[in-house]
Amino acid sequence: MCGIVGVVAQGPANQEVYDALLLLQHRGQDSTGIATAESSGIFHIAKNRGMVREAFRTRDMRSLLGTIGLGHVRYATKGTASNEEEAQPFYVNAPYGIVLVHNGNLTNTRELTEELFRTDRRHLNTSSDTELLVNVLANELQQVISGLELDHEQIFEAVTRVHQRVEGSYAAIALIAGYGLLAFRDPFGIRPLILGTRKAENGHYEWTVASESLVLENGGFEVVRDVEPGEAIFIDLEGNLFTQQVTPNPKLIPCSFEYVYLARPDSVMNGISVYEARLRMGERLADTIAKYTPEGSIDVVMPIPDSSRPAAMQVARKLGIEYREGFYKNRYIGRTFIMPGQAIRKKSVRQKLNAMSTEFKGKNVLLIDDSIVRGTTSREIIQMARDAGAKSVTFASAAPPIRFPHVYGINMPSRHELVAYNRTIPEIAEELGCDYLVYQEIEDLKAAILEGAPDVEDLDMSCFDGRYVTGTVSDEYLAWVEGTQES
Repeated sequence: MCGIVGVVAQGPANQEVYDALLLLQHRGQDSTGIATAESSGIFHIAKNRGMVREAFRTRDMRSLLGTIGLGHVRYATKGTASNEEEAQPFYVNAPYGIVLVHNGNLTNTRELTEELFRTDRRHLNTSSDTELLVNVLANELQQVISGLELDHEQIFEAVTRVHQRVEGSYAAIALIAGYGLLAFRDPFGIRPLILGTRKAENGHYEWTVASESLVLENGGFEVVRDVEPGEAIFIDLEGNLFTQQVTPNPKLIPCSFEYVYLARPDSVMNGISVYEARLRMGERLADTIAKYTPEGSIDVVMPIPDSSRPAAMQVARKLGIEYREGFYKNRYIGRTFIMPGQAIRKKSVRQKLNAMSTEFKGKNVLLIDDSIVRGTTSREIIQMARDAGAKSVTFASAAPPIRFPHVYGINMPSRHELVAYNRTIPEIAEELGCDYLVYQEIEDLKAAILEGAPDVEDLDMSCFDGRYVTGTVSDEYLAWVEGTQES
């Protein structure tokens, strides 16, 4: 999971990109980077570890000249979170000069690495799959060029060839020196990418593409539409837009976990409001809670802030039980799920949340969270509720049990890290230390999300059901991933 943005403006692009990255900070906090390009083709790049507000100084912003730019916030799923060399964007100097950012996860990195070395004669300096992607794009662009000048038809042909070589999930934005901005999305549309426009004071159109719609709305852009699965979009330096579907038989199968946890609630992706999807998750979860918990065993409903709040409100409303806020969140601590290491995650929970004893003492408490991944956070929170005086703790997840690795851009690489792997729900409850444990049903989650968009027929729910929508994920690959990821 990462956040990406690209801007084609009539004035300086640096502040536009910076402001967008602040809005996407929830999608990654390991590192961040911005690249801009002048019409002459000169790139300016600034990137650093950490969060957006700390990473860029005034001198960095002054150096980012040009009217087109892109940016990235990183949450490491491939490579190493602590390696500064793997901060995006990545740059290659030929052909023309390309700088690229990427959200997603390539699943044939071993084959691509071998091909790039033995066939394409390209050197890789990191283990990042984004470096692989920019090199594949550069190589395919080199192959289709005829003559000195580059046009959108050649660019689209190159992206077609990229789709033929690359497997997995990828939403990507690239700047091509002297020409413009390219954006493309994998043939399944697993990771989000949204196009917007606005009219500048000089009457010309400005454009942006970003991971979430809230970036467009906050910047005064009108949402045009989602970039289609398998589609390529090119915007030249004058602001002319070119689009083309470059993949045969694309299918829109977006990631369900965007709606469960990753995206901000004020975003709309693939025509589905994240907030409304989470409300519907609560509606359906309430029925399951009523089915599996004894009557009278719950006095109050409390969310684990912040992403579970809409679901918790709906659970309380439908069950007719009082809704209370029992945890206070320290907003200066990052999201614990996207912390790079298990030890850091565990330490961060109590720094992030504080239980108010006046809300817990002597009460039978129902805690609602968006999901349970490794169980580290849930276990700590349940103990905090008990320490604050809760009489009993029922824990409910707005998502089903996560029993399988997620290989499309979320850091769930190892089955053995997942608390639900090879455990029954009573066994998970014992592991977490709660009195009762309730999970959302898989079909209920799917229905809650898809109800908001009749044009979307399927979702990637691989971490819940083990069905990998690209059809290229084998048991051997999963074993390899488990053996190579850092804990």
